[in-house]
Amino acid sequence: MKTPLLRITFFIFATAILLISACRTAATPTEAQTSNLFAFVLVGFAAQMIDGALGMAYGVSSNTFLLSLGIPAAAASASVHMAEVVTTGISGLAHWRLGNLDKDLIRRLLIPGVLGGIAGAYILTTVESTFIKPIVSIYLLIMGAIILRKALRKQEAHREVTRHIAPLGLAGGFLDAIGGGGWGPIVTTTLVARGKHPRYAIGSVNFAEFFVTLAQSITFVLTIGFQFWQIILGLLIGGALAAPLAAALTRKLPTRLLMGMVGALIIVLSLRNLWLAMR
Repeated sequence: MKTPLLRITFFIFATAILLISACRTAATPTEAQTSNLFAFVLVGFAAQMIDGALGMAYGVSSNTFLLSLGIPAAAASASVHMAEVVTTGISGLAHWRLGNLDKDLIRRLLIPGVLGGIAGAYILTTVESTFIKPIVSIYLLIMGAIILRKALRKQEAHREVTRHIAPLGLAGGFLDAIGGGGWGPIVTTTLVARGKHPRYAIGSVNFAEFFVTLAQSITFVLTIGFQFWQIILGLLIGGALAAPLAAALTRKLPTRLLMGMVGALIIVLSLRNLWLAMR
């Protein structure tokens, strides 16, 4: 690997370490929500860099970082999804214009994904935070393992995938809302692992994600209100700053190595969050 790529990769993960350190400055979740705008910008930047390189894991990465900063699970998931409404809308439009969509796949994913997302968002806002955070951390730990496994797995021949699409969308939407991310790692990874061509899997899943994210965001607003604007603003600013750089580096970064590092990082952070939640 060339030295500039090593520096870029190191920078991404140094940012993550900085985020972990930043959580020590916030004694309570309330302080974290009101005084750590810079930390939220770093979260958005790091997550967008990861997503730009991998084509997924923005929600999983940003939610993991936010939990490490002391943000409650419901607030973290709500903020991530409200910020994602913008990014998924732009991404879905781009895939539509480039012809990366499988209309039948979208039709079978969309409604189950929306229903699962609404159910997950509602449950997340009604269950006690001290109970839900360990569950979310375990879920993110599993997502990290899936990403790591994807990095190590060899590519297989492509084939059409037509079975069990609706249950996959339902589970993906539900777990995405609970964990603040995971629609891409769950749905896209499953489809590609079962042989779906990555171009149509990624394009169709990204297009459907806008509607799933929108439904989740509306549910969060109706249940807990629009009160975490500092987090949302920070995620949007960080993502906007990173997007051009991430797009330029997509073809140059060693994707499988970076994916493995991201998976390992999410596992470590999730274990840390789980340990803190169980104390």
